[in-house]
Amino acid sequence: MVTLDDLAACKGESLQAYRLVNSKFPPIALFDDVADAEDFEAIYQLQALTNPRLQNEIGRLELIARDQIPFGIPGCSYAAAPFTHINPEGSRFSDGSFGMLYLADRMETAIAEVRHHQGHYWANVQGLNYERFTFRGLSCSFNDTGMKDATAVPLTDSIYAPDDYSHARRLGHEIKRKGCQGLRYNSVRSPGNICWALMTPRPVTSIIQTAHYEMIWSGQIISVNQITRMAL
Repeated sequence: MVTLDDLAACKGESLQAYRLVNSKFPPIALFDDVADAEDFEAIYQLQALTNPRLQNEIGRLELIARDQIPFGIPGCSYAAAPFTHINPEGSRFSDGSFGMLYLADRMETAIAEVRHHQGHYWANVQGLNYERFTFRGLSCSFNDTGMKDATAVPLTDSIYAPDDYSHARRLGHEIKRKGCQGLRYNSVRSPGNICWALMTPRPVTSIIQTAHYEMIWSGQIISVNQITRMAL
């Protein structure tokens, strides 16, 4: 299995990438309402006195250091949310004990990744014959300084196993333990394209909504359609 020391460093480029998130999870306005961590702490404590739902909206703040939240950027809530609202089932590079911000080189790549995982999830829901699910398309600007590049690793390597994430998760834990900012890697669900797994939202300089999409389920996901587009 490949280890972190086997991987080359990324070039430190400013990049544009894409993400698809379920629309049932709205952005967390409090992250976008403040310019720095000090302001956040003051407003958070004040709002917590009157808003009993605040903790659910914000998520588990103890899972991310305040100095890793990029306060003041457009879409700070989108950048921070994967680290405070963690899927307990985990993901390719996380066992569910920590969050990661997954990005893709094209929206089509992001759709392919999400389509696979949504299809797997809804196939296990008994009695679901037809449904429409809506998603937000996000455009993200970030810098890959301090990240490692696994794109030279072939898709036959165990970190790219389609359904067994054990090797990839060991690499993910090594990345986190050694303080690496993230990983550039090959998309498994859209071969030939690229994804990133960020260990922190700090490299993000902007993340904004661009469009809405819907996935149609009828025993499987039968179509993905863009339904709205934001004016940029």
